[in-house]
Amino acid sequence: MKFFVILICLTIATSAYEITETNTRNSKQVEIKGVGVTPVQPAPYDKWHVHDPKRTQPPVTTPKYNGEPVLAPKAANVIFDGTDLKRFVNKKWPIMDKAMVVYSRFGGQKTIQEFGDIHLHVEWKSPVRDGWGQAQGNSGIFLMGRYEVQVLNCWANRTYPDGMTGAIYGQRPPAFNACKKPGEWQVYDIHFKAPVFKDKKLVSPAYITVIFNGITIHDNYELTGITDFKKVASYRPHAAQGPITFQAHGSKVSYRNIWTCPLKLKLGK
Repeated sequence: MKFFVILICLTIATSAYEITETNTRNSKQVEIKGVGVTPVQPAPYDKWHVHDPKRTQPPVTTPKYNGEPVLAPKAANVIFDGTDLKRFVNKKWPIMDKAMVVYSRFGGQKTIQEFGDIHLHVEWKSPVRDGWGQAQGNSGIFLMGRYEVQVLNCWANRTYPDGMTGAIYGQRPPAFNACKKPGEWQVYDIHFKAPVFKDKKLVSPAYITVIFNGITIHDNYELTGITDFKKVASYRPHAAQGPITFQAHGSKVSYRNIWTCPLKLKLGK
């Protein structure tokens, strides 16, 4: 009996996440897990299923962000400067060291103000924790409360590519894995053109450009619909504006220095 107990303990110990010096898949991560049977992605990605763990992993690149807060432009709409939650609905998330921290028992977070076309700047930090794949610092930023850019730790931690750091969740992996180590500050600059509906029909789809740690990981990508779990994305009519929401998914992810500006990039076709 003691032998089996020791063996179990050793197995747990050797499978625990550790911060390595390089952003390569840790040999202790024995498998990349998907989420079971899911439908096939639409063309031209129809050789992959939604959340397919066999989908090609994006190449690793060196991040260009130094971890310092990025000064908001004079014309910026500052949503969170580290002092209070007056511009958010959920007042229960704690503020620690000028960052608001996800506590899942308090639920998700969303802005009081609603937005359409937008340039959104968000700095975030994943906690250091055990587990692999989606267990590593899981959260998400939803434009209009519907279109998710995934927040996750993918430094030496691999997951299904359409659910990794910077993915348009369930749709498109980022062009690069530009992650920094967990416990270090990272940054998204998200340029989003909202979809347009008329008479409950889609007139123009949403487009998005995402710059992650100084690296462009999505360049004028045409979203195929609302991001969803285990489903092929599709559009459902909604209002012209919506809140920015932050997902509570079991990890104490930190967010700081959140501001918006009018969309200046020309997105769309």
